Amino acid sequence: MLPTVLVVGGTGAQGAAVVRLLSESGRYIVQVPTRNAKSPQAQELTDLQNVSLVEADIFSEGDLMKLFTNIEMCFINTNGFAIGEKNEIYWSIRMHNIARFCGVKHFVYGGLDYGSKKVGFDPKYRCSHYEGKGKFGDFLASQSTSPMNWSIVCSGPYMETLSEIFKPRKDEHGVYVFALPLADGAIPLICLNDLAAYALWMFDNPEKCRGLTLAVSTEHASGENIAKAFTSVTGKPARYEDVELEEYLTESWKGLPNGAETKIGASFAPNEPTLMTYRQNFRGWWNLFRASGGNKGLLTRDYQQLDEILPTRIKSVAEWIEKSGYTGEAQSVLKDRADRGH
Repeated sequence: MLPTVLVVGGTGAQGAAVVRLLSESGRYIVQVPTRNAKSPQAQELTDLQNVSLVEADIFSEGDLMKLFTNIEMCFINTNGFAIGEKNEIYWSIRMHNIARFCGVKHFVYGGLDYGSKKVGFDPKYRCSHYEGKGKFGDFLASQSTSPMNWSIVCSGPYMETLSEIFKPRKDEHGVYVFALPLADGAIPLICLNDLAAYALWMFDNPEKCRGLTLAVSTEHASGENIAKAFTSVTGKPARYEDVELEEYLTESWKGLPNGAETKIGASFAPNEPTLMTYRQNFRGWWNLFRASGGNKGLLTRDYQQLDEILPTRIKSVAEWIEKSGYTGEAQSVLKDRADRGH
């Protein structure tokens, strides 16, 4: 009998990648909870081998008790954008508690860097969707690995968002311009398939990753690196343009109801006073990357360890561009951005 893995967040970009690799391995039965089994994101999973959808509310304790019953393993990737930092921390802890009570053997969490903690909680680097996952990661690290083992896949921005958040624009001369407020920093980009491969490795090797936090990335990509990689593979002219942060934030989120002052998680908890605005959140987000150039700053990765675990991993932006057929054109990647229509 194959072990069953519950994938919370399985209809999102990260979770869906994990679901696909678990299915392709043929070693697991996969259950994906969703509020709407008829949504396009859910329907994309219906033809996968050994994958089933379960209509449920993951923010209902009653539903969580049912979901975690008779489950051997789980992959948890909550959406801080949808529910806000405070609710993400609360519900992640409840999922952990209920999973342990129900007898789950291995709890794998899709985490993010707790960047502000590394610099004495300097508010300059506070980013709510990183903070929520970072705080829960600290909670998880305080828990025993018996009877329920735990592991964290700590990731970052997806390489695929070079077609979305980081997409270039064409100037009047036909040059692709990657205009980013990155200064001389770097973004620890990770391609989704490799992120999922590290999660699969954890399920396949529970003893090797008992209590392990594995920080994953394809490459620390600077703005210059991204532009040069794009030109080297596609032959299209490109350049990096460092832009002013506040103007960038205003432009990036102008399509939201209150522009960059829209609060993250307001649709779930409209009167929650702790919610950050998109401007506040992404100001901290970009400051984290600006302080991470050359894999020597706030957000670092052990690439030798990543190579040892996954020798076949994509190792550079250029390699990903070549293998993915990336053209620089806009595509929708993140589920919550698709839900907002931009």
